[in-house]
Amino acid sequence: MDQKKDSYTLAILVYNRPSVLMRVVALFARRGYNIDSLSVGETESPERSRITIVVTGDRQIVEQIIRQVGKLVDVIKVHEMTRNGSLQRELMLVKLHSDNSTRMEIAGIGEMFKAKILDVTPETVTMQLTGSLDKLESFLQLVRPYGIVELVRTGITALERGSRPISEIASDEEG
Repeated sequence: MDQKKDSYTLAILVYNRPSVLMRVVALFARRGYNIDSLSVGETESPERSRITIVVTGDRQIVEQIIRQVGKLVDVIKVHEMTRNGSLQRELMLVKLHSDNSTRMEIAGIGEMFKAKILDVTPETVTMQLTGSLDKLESFLQLVRPYGIVELVRTGITALERGSRPISEIASDEEG
């Protein structure tokens, strides 16, 4: 019987030290899970970093991974973020085929999505777009017919809604 595969966003608070990211990612690799999205950066405290990972899998295995990641050296907290309970955004840069006959159409689509034009050449237009996964995917659906020359995405970053930081939220859940 196949178990349902869902997408899970994990926020992992770690000490900002060499090889911590490698240990976290290696755990996912050992379990045979592909990471759909990964972003890492320093937090409000320079001695800590935050890793945001999006993974698709079944609930039982993801819960096991959460427990195992939580046991790794230099991992402070692991918190599963829900779509409704968090603010999730991604940055995308996309270079599209464009000429005089299509440039205004592409700019119009970009305007609908609040995209920013970063570069224009006789053959291409490069745009920046920030938003939810659904917003970025909708934009790509509309511009794909023009031809995507190059595309890069940052990976999802996320914060919980409300005023409490992840360190407090995760502490309550452990109790």
